[in-house]
Amino acid sequence: MDKRSLLGMAMIAVVVMVWAYWQSMNQPATPAGLAKDSVSAVVAESTTQSEQIQHSNNDSSSIALKYGQYFSQFSTGAEKIITVETDLYIAKVSSKGGAIKKWTLKNYKKWDQVPSQLINDKKGELYLTFRTTDNKKIDTRDLYFQFDNTEKDYYKISGKSELSLKAKLETEPGKSIVKTIKFVGNDYAIDAGVQVSNMSDAITNRGYDLVWSDGIKYQEKNSADESTDAMAVISMGGEIEEFEAENDPISPAGIIDYAAIKTKYFGMAIIPQPWQKFDGTIDVDGSVKKVKNDGLVEKYNLAIRLPYDGGSQSNNFKVYIGPLEYDRLKEYGLTDIMSFGFRFGIRQIGEYLMLPLLNMIHGFIPNYGIALIIFSIFIKLLLYPLSIKQMQSVQKMQVLAPEINKVREKYADDNTKQQQEIMKLYSEYGANPAGGCLPMLLQMPILFALWQLLRSQIDLRQTDFIWWITDLSVPDKLFYIGLPFMPIVSGLALAMGVTMFVQQKITVTDPRQKSMVYMMPIMFTIMFSHLPAGLNLYYFMFNLLSIAQQTWMNKYSKKRVTLEDLKKAPKKEGWFAKKMREAQELQEMQKSGQLQRQTGMPTPKGGQKTKYLRKKKK
Repeated sequence: MDKRSLLGMAMIAVVVMVWAYWQSMNQPATPAGLAKDSVSAVVAESTTQSEQIQHSNNDSSSIALKYGQYFSQFSTGAEKIITVETDLYIAKVSSKGGAIKKWTLKNYKKWDQVPSQLINDKKGELYLTFRTTDNKKIDTRDLYFQFDNTEKDYYKISGKSELSLKAKLETEPGKSIVKTIKFVGNDYAIDAGVQVSNMSDAITNRGYDLVWSDGIKYQEKNSADESTDAMAVISMGGEIEEFEAENDPISPAGIIDYAAIKTKYFGMAIIPQPWQKFDGTIDVDGSVKKVKNDGLVEKYNLAIRLPYDGGSQSNNFKVYIGPLEYDRLKEYGLTDIMSFGFRFGIRQIGEYLMLPLLNMIHGFIPNYGIALIIFSIFIKLLLYPLSIKQMQSVQKMQVLAPEINKVREKYADDNTKQQQEIMKLYSEYGANPAGGCLPMLLQMPILFALWQLLRSQIDLRQTDFIWWITDLSVPDKLFYIGLPFMPIVSGLALAMGVTMFVQQKITVTDPRQKSMVYMMPIMFTIMFSHLPAGLNLYYFMFNLLSIAQQTWMNKYSKKRVTLEDLKKAPKKEGWFAKKMREAQELQEMQKSGQLQRQTGMPTPKGGQKTKYLRKKKK
């Protein structure tokens, strides 16, 4: 590049900079009172207007391309929202597809105390999708329906009063899609109906789908914990199938009892009417999304296929949208969507024994914390036959402990002889070191059922007790420490750990297990600091009652056993003692066989060992 070119470019740059400077110095000032955001809004508005002008030129062609010849005329209009307030919730229904836009519960709140709103999709739920004969996929939430017989935008009903909303889309006289929703003042369930009349020219014979997408809006602070209970539940012919979000999509077919989506405390269920008569197919899929603070959100989509062969066709459904309250769900045969643990064994204990017992106690005692304390006493009495056997076994081992320690000291250098002598003591005094295991194992199903009940019972949600315990459904925070494995210290978990330490201290007699006396309470305190306060309250009380029972047996019971009592008592060889004896005899035989192979001497007893040696000599 020559000097003239460089000089020309430099002059052009100077002119541009001078012009820019002059423009900035002579720019008209922003009118007073017009904020920076307002300027941005004006720019955005002008841009939007220009886009709208450009879009208007292609409006008719783009709409026709998307919605086809039958439904293009319904893709524009003014959206109308009708609000229905009942005793239990406030619902908002849109004229766009007759979809439910909002479902806000009046008696429940989110973790941040905002009223619980269960609809997750901003476009609304409970809508129709179908494919047209000109091969367009239609989502009715994009089409403007007309409400019939609705003069107002707001209605309030209570008690058994009813209100029906009817949204209608009529392509030609006599050809229409009508969606009806009937509300009842004191019920979470609604009646939803779909009537399609003479639409075979527009809708293919595959029919249409009744859809609920995006699941239920999460309500708890800990989304990962809420996702643990989130799932879709399908009941077909009385058989329950649970679907997790990470699974591949499914399309079960048969007699559909209901299709449901649930989180930890809330749910939605579509029940075809008449019940157990609808033979069809349902499409189910889900997705999992990670959110901030190590959270997790699961979403589920349900679509019930409704074949259409022309003419006038009506389909009716009962739709439940609300809390997982057992008594309300029972009215509609939906109790299987509640979490009570494993479906066989554990679930029956929680559903038919523990839940009625807890509800009965709460009927007399309004405070759920005190009700749980009384409940723990009832469970302790229920388990008394098992726990007393366990404690009697522990007591025998405590009485025999000094004798066992003497044997260990005497044969400290000979483990085999030590075990032989200890087994003789067990046999002589009728003690069984594993005698407390079986009663404990028999209690496990009850404790598992109880754990599942207390962690998912909605009546404990946001229910306070005393002092710092303001919600029995989440961990009670005594103070914050911020460790990765233990961000908070739960006061009830700490109390439970202390009672566990005391219980271990008065029951563990083996010096070799001394470290467990200290380690187990620490481990359980860390683990239980993540569990709901109601559950920790129960375990704390249960441990406290066990300590009182064991202390009474050890110090104040008139039936305290002694070595003489054990020696005089009739002896019965239990399963554990028998297995220990057989193991010891086998060990002696093996040891004797090894000695014979080393020395060439015959074994003291005949049998297989002797035959083996004879064969070897040949």
